[in-house]
Amino acid sequence: MKPHVFHPEAEEEYTEAARYYAGLETELGGRFYDEVERLIRETRSQPMRFWQFDPPVRRHLSTVFPYAVVYLEQPDRIWIVAVMHCKRKPGYWRQRLE
Repeated sequence: MKPHVFHPEAEEEYTEAARYYAGLETELGGRFYDEVERLIRETRSQPMRFWQFDPPVRRHLSTVFPYAVVYLEQPDRIWIVAVMHCKRKPGYWRQRLE
């Protein structure tokens, strides 16, 4: 299993989303966190399994929350570019690839 590293803005949006859901209901924040961690674990163990939607970028969609983990597989790691809300600003994370 490859290690993962967050782009600083991806880590920030993950934290903000978890806070948002926890603000609605504490248990919901925990469920969101668990779901994103599951997505990351599965991505780390099988990075080529998930859809390459903007080559070479891939995403792993949640079936529980309207979020996806957007990532690049690199030789030594999984680089998480975004923890993306799927209904807002498509492609906003592309500038993070530069």
